[in-house]
Amino acid sequence: MSATSGPAAPAVAVRGVEKSFGDLRVLRGVDLEVAPGTIHALLGSNGAGKTTLVRILSTLLRPDAGTASVHGFDVVGQAAEVRESISLTGQFAAVDGMLSGRENLALIARLRHLPDPGAVADRLLDRFSLTEAGGRRASTYSGGMRRRLDIAMSLIGDPPVIFLDEPTTGLDPQARNEVWRTVEELAGGGTTVLLTTQYLDEAERLADRIAILHEGTIIQDGTLAELKRLLPPARVEYVEKQPTLEDVFLALVGAGDQPAGKDPR
Repeated sequence: MSATSGPAAPAVAVRGVEKSFGDLRVLRGVDLEVAPGTIHALLGSNGAGKTTLVRILSTLLRPDAGTASVHGFDVVGQAAEVRESISLTGQFAAVDGMLSGRENLALIARLRHLPDPGAVADRLLDRFSLTEAGGRRASTYSGGMRRRLDIAMSLIGDPPVIFLDEPTTGLDPQARNEVWRTVEELAGGGTTVLLTTQYLDEAERLADRIAILHEGTIIQDGTLAELKRLLPPARVEYVEKQPTLEDVFLALVGAGDQPAGKDPR
């Protein structure tokens, strides 16, 4: 790196974003930066505003105040460019169960006007270890396979930024592990991932950085080690117990706000 080179611009930059629905203030001035090629977890309780923020970053909602950019494009003034730069995977797989896995992928490739949709589908089936199941109807897939197919569909066109909104909701432990491995591989390949989750172990396992959203604002943002240092270690009979992410979260937002369920918005 040359002496004049500075740090890479953030893949996602949020400054003072606010959003209300009637009298309900959901976001109250959110500030967040996501570095390129990293996994940044957004952790929060029910109603904290995680999904609302993702919808703003995906151009599905307009903020009431503040600014947000994705891949260098403003989410309001350059919405079309933002949509070309991202993919969004929600809490439920957007897979057509009547089509085979290969047909689902080829359909999205055709909608994106990519050459040779069949070849695109075959490459993704191989990448996500779905080749043997590629000819079967997606309705016959396990939960983990359907989610992997859903994420594969979201990668068509090679978007540099992916939003995963509670991607393992409703999955069994084995399926969750399958999705976790997939997310780690995405980041390893240079894709930027903003992950909203209600699962503390998911944030611990995957995230390079963790932002805690509480009552519409980011109250802490750091690495797992940095967040753990916010609490002193407990000692019991010569055994040191380091604080877990759950200890940090509950100390910051209150014991009554343990994440569970999903956001109302």
